[in-house]
Amino acid sequence: MRRLPLRILRSAAAGSLRSPAPSRGGCPVPRAPHLPAEAAAAPAELARWLPRRGYSRFASGFTPLEPKKLGSILDVERAKGLSPEHLVAAWDDYHLGRGHIGVSMKAKLYRLLEQRSATCPYFVIPLWRGSGYTTMFMQVQLPHMIFTGLEDYKARGTQASPYYTVTHFTEFAETKDTVLVRGDVVFTSKLTDAEAKCLLETAHSFYLNDVRYKLVERFNKETHDFEFKDVLQALEMPSM
Repeated sequence: MRRLPLRILRSAAAGSLRSPAPSRGGCPVPRAPHLPAEAAAAPAELARWLPRRGYSRFASGFTPLEPKKLGSILDVERAKGLSPEHLVAAWDDYHLGRGHIGVSMKAKLYRLLEQRSATCPYFVIPLWRGSGYTTMFMQVQLPHMIFTGLEDYKARGTQASPYYTVTHFTEFAETKDTVLVRGDVVFTSKLTDAEAKCLLETAHSFYLNDVRYKLVERFNKETHDFEFKDVLQALEMPSM
């Protein structure tokens, strides 16, 4: 596919560029069974880590009520004249090497994500690092996703700072069957670009894959039956 000039995309400060880790489908690959970097939490403890209601306001001041506008990234009027394929190509090219993550999804999948996250807004995702994994805690209130370290969340609750924020832009959902997705790494010391991309892909997969979504439902609705080892198994990661 021919790559378009990126005139429709507005300039933005480039973040730090990191070398991606060896990957399969964008995610780090477990080499061999090892003990995890963090012990999996006992299912009975998980309920204590979930806010009783509402959406967390993190210490950095980020709030989903003050989102970044698509117009600050992209010239929306010019983009209206592009085909869906060329819009996605320009969006992908723009985010290469900028310290941000840019992906896209079909409107139908976004509607499914919206439906499922409305009743199941929380989940935990292991992120492979070297010879083990670290666990991330995520909250979803679309169009946003926020990720923070599980250990930070256990220690600080809703005062924990986000490591990574994701916004889904639906301006072209009806006209081009396309939802543009932008991820911003808040703490580059906590998360690399490659890890952020992997985290987003994994999060989407747990909400959009019927089999994996059963684990999300169990975590939110039947916490006492939730087993973290089932998440590891779904991701083909070694367990303890």
